[in-house]
Amino acid sequence: MLTAVVTGSGESLEVTFLGEHQVVEALVAAEDKEVPENDLNPIAIEMKELAWGFGSFAVMALIFRYVLYPKLKKGMDERAAGVRRDREAAEALTASARDDVAGYEAQVASLRAEAQQRVEGARATLEAERAERLAAANAEIADRRGAAMAEVDAARVAAQDDVEAAVADVVATFAERATGRPVDQTVVRNAVRDTMGAEVAQ
Repeated sequence: MLTAVVTGSGESLEVTFLGEHQVVEALVAAEDKEVPENDLNPIAIEMKELAWGFGSFAVMALIFRYVLYPKLKKGMDERAAGVRRDREAAEALTASARDDVAGYEAQVASLRAEAQQRVEGARATLEAERAERLAAANAEIADRRGAAMAEVDAARVAAQDDVEAAVADVVATFAERATGRPVDQTVVRNAVRDTMGAEVAQ
């Protein structure tokens, strides 16, 4: 049975096919062979790895700078522009709402003033009508009072004439009985009228 033994130092590799007895001898020889110090340091920098790392970094930096960053910046600019547009729209909407509120308040104030004017006009009309009706009622009452006073005066005059006639008859009857002579009715009535008129005047 053949066994492949790989040996190498640095960038060179050596492959040897050995038999069973030769494998042990090859392993002992490999252990006795000296290895360079650079091959023993696990963190030693190799130019090839450094070049690949720097190249990868440069490629990623270029991709970020010319591909990803413009897209990111464009997205951020669009978002900032959208926020600015939304803020301007909100400010315009707020200003419009304030204008609408001011117009509504002006309309309410106008309606209140108009309603107050109508109330004042209705109140003035009612006061005028009330004063007119009151004046008419007072005039009617005065007319009725005057008519009543006239009726009372007429009734008083009529009653006074009747009373004077009755008193004159009674006085004439007593005078005729007292003197035994007839008495002039005109004289008796004048005397009764004068006496009753003086009492009424007092």
